[in-house]
This record gives sequence, structure tokens and C-alpha cells, in this order.
Amino acid sequence: MAPAKTPWAARTVRAGRDSETRTLLLDSAARVFARLGYARTTIADITEEARVSRATCYVYFASKADVFRAVAGRVRDAFLAAHEVPGVDADDPHALAHESITALLAAYAAHLELMTVIEHQALADPEIQEIWREIRERPVRRAARYIERVTARGLADPAAPGRAIAEAMAGVLERFARIVTADPARHDEVVAQVTAMYLRLLGVPPNAPAAPGDHGSATART
Repeated sequence: MAPAKTPWAARTVRAGRDSETRTLLLDSAARVFARLGYARTTIADITEEARVSRATCYVYFASKADVFRAVAGRVRDAFLAAHEVPGVDADDPHALAHESITALLAAYAAHLELMTVIEHQALADPEIQEIWREIRERPVRRAARYIERVTARGLADPAAPGRAIAEAMAGVLERFARIVTADPARHDEVVAQVTAMYLRLLGVPPNAPAAPGDHGSATART
């Protein structure tokens, strides 16, 4: 006879299944919202996409608005995660620029349609408005702080204030993400072009050496 599962083991299995189902619902909802927009999407559309019952959806989310807030929160988290570049020396602007731009282009390309829906829904929902503000503002603030740090360390001579460069690059990344989405074969070319533009704005000389100091950080934050 197989040993009975302990209560904590059973809870762990249930929690794992719950997490998988919630993720399935959010993945499905993201596709439907991107395709139909907020107003036209129904819970039935989401559950049909996920191939689960409406009752299952209501176990995890109280309403369509609740689902959308969770989807928008994941988009925000994706952009914040794109600024975390593991294994890259924070004192190497060339490497950090290349890896950060690669990650940010991927984030924009993956969420272009959803970002339009989030921006529109932010006009009517204060919670979505706050998430939208974080999507637009927090990455810009992080980038501006990074520019200030490398400037203070003598690694850069920026062409404009850090905030202005960060805002300009957000627009550039969004525009070039559309190019990559339309023509994925141009990905490497676009990364190289956007990286070159950013480094010129940053005022980083070619092959600039890393500054002396601590190089042991496993994660670089732009």
C-alpha cells in the first residue's frame, strides 16, 4: 500500500496546480485582450481560450476587471525584469547597453498590443492608471539613475540630461520593437542600431575600459 500523503504535501501539490491554472488563465487572457481589446472581451472568451470552465476562472478572479489588472501587472513586471541583466558587469556600458536593449526590445515586442489596451483602459480604471504609470515611469527612472551613475564615474559624457535620454530611448525602443515584430529577421540588426544610438547619446567612447572598483555583482541594474 502506498503511503498516504501528508497534509503539507497535499497542499503543495494543490498550490502547484492552482499556480499552473492561474498562469494558464492569465496567458489566455493576455492573448484575448490583445486581440479583442478590453471592452469586447468577455470571461467566456478567456475561458474558451484557456479551455477551462467559467466556474474555474471565478475561483481565481472575481471579474473581467480583476483578470485585466493581473494581466497588466504582469506586463509591468516584465518591463522591470528587463532592466535586470544577470551576469553583466555594471561598469561595462557597452555590454550592459547591448544586453539591456535586447531584453527591452523583447519586452516591447511581446506586449505591444496589450500596452495599447492598458493605456486605453487606464483612462477609466484608477488601478490600471497606476500600473500604466509604473510601466512608463519606473523603467525611465531606473535608466536615468544608471546614466547619472556612469556619468559620475567618468564612464560617460551624455548629450543630454539622463532623464531626457531615458525618455527618448523608451520611444526609440517602442518604435523599433514594431520593426522587429514585423520582420524578426532584422532582430540583430535592430539591436546593433539601437545600441549604437544609445551609446552615442550616452557619450561612451568606443571600447571604453571598465572603471576600477567592485566587479563582483551578479546582476546589473540599469
